[in-house]
Amino acid sequence: MDWLMGKSKAKPNGKKPAAEERKAYLEPEHTKARITDFQFKELVVLPREIDLNEWLASNTTTFFHHINLQYSTISEFCTGETCQTMAVCNTQYYWYDERGKKVKCTAPQYVDFVMSSVQKLVTDEDVFPTKYGREFPSSFESLVRKICRHLFHVLAHIYWAHFKETLALELHGHLNTLYVHFILFAREFNLLDPKETAIMDDLTEESWLSAAQRWGRPVVRGAVHLLLFLSPLPAASSMPKEHPWCSPQARPGQG
Repeated sequence: MDWLMGKSKAKPNGKKPAAEERKAYLEPEHTKARITDFQFKELVVLPREIDLNEWLASNTTTFFHHINLQYSTISEFCTGETCQTMAVCNTQYYWYDERGKKVKCTAPQYVDFVMSSVQKLVTDEDVFPTKYGREFPSSFESLVRKICRHLFHVLAHIYWAHFKETLALELHGHLNTLYVHFILFAREFNLLDPKETAIMDDLTEESWLSAAQRWGRPVVRGAVHLLLFLSPLPAASSMPKEHPWCSPQARPGQG
């Protein structure tokens, strides 16, 4: 099944873009932008009586569609000329094909590989079953982790290389909301290696500090990662029955 996902590896690209470009998305007036003030920590926890794999499948599919849509808003600016490599900070990601061969590709090619491979997976009944009685494969959680890793690369590239365009389109609130929700979900179920996401830890911390201030909670820098796991949840009765941003999108074949 690995060939469906391909493989990717990262290594330093030897380039150091200007500091102001690297930190544009960390400016307070930008990190605090959201399309909702809702506490996403409440929404990522596995609901009672819901199968774990079904919860992972529903949310992973939804994140795939949202991230694909977010990237499409800046895709005209992400070209083989502007983004000759799939770079984030000082790291470059490589794609490996089904034969394990490293594929030299531009950022838009890399994103196309990601989206095409994930599309194949989420529409494959043997991997993401939607019909009653079908079982999830034993390797399902492993595949979800691979999907999340690649989707994280896409999100990180949008921030690193195309935040200016996102800001000009006034879509940074959408991007920030998607990022916070995705990271919280991934951490709730250990879907991303902390070493993988360390490249964006500065954004994660600033995003959480901004959110905590909105929610009226005192936060000390450096304690962010602990708070991501320990923040108390409100009573179930106070949670909205439905939220337009984060209600899991029905997967193909579901009613």
